[in-house]
Amino acid sequence: MSRIHIEPPEHWLFHTRISVHIGDINYGNHLANDAVLRLCHEARLRLLASLGFSEMDVGGTGLIMLDAALQFQGQSFYGDELDFDLGIIGLSNTGFSLIYRIRRANDGAAIAMVKTGMAFFNYQRQRISRTPEIFRNTLAQSY
Repeated sequence: MSRIHIEPPEHWLFHTRISVHIGDINYGNHLANDAVLRLCHEARLRLLASLGFSEMDVGGTGLIMLDAALQFQGQSFYGDELDFDLGIIGLSNTGFSLIYRIRRANDGAAIAMVKTGMAFFNYQRQRISRTPEIFRNTLAQSY
């Protein structure tokens, strides 16, 4: 069986901590797969805010997720504090990939690696747009 493997970036750009809430737990009594993407969404919003952006305004354009890959490495449970490290790879003319490393805060246990493909998107025109120069410049200053 083929397995997904997500490589970490050379440098992590951002760190945040997020708690696992009861709504994030599935019938197996551990962190649900759909909840992982919701938590990544929260981490992504925090990253963008730290850079002075939002998902709807990155230098005058928005962001849209094109795809996502999830590599589970361990279980997480209600009440866990999770550390998220985020890094950007593959910056192109229209988007980038965002890598998330998720670890349990109290023992450092690996929970998941996630990769989301993000594109810059003009919501008024409903089409992909060019990577804003202010985003490129902000990233260059952040590394």
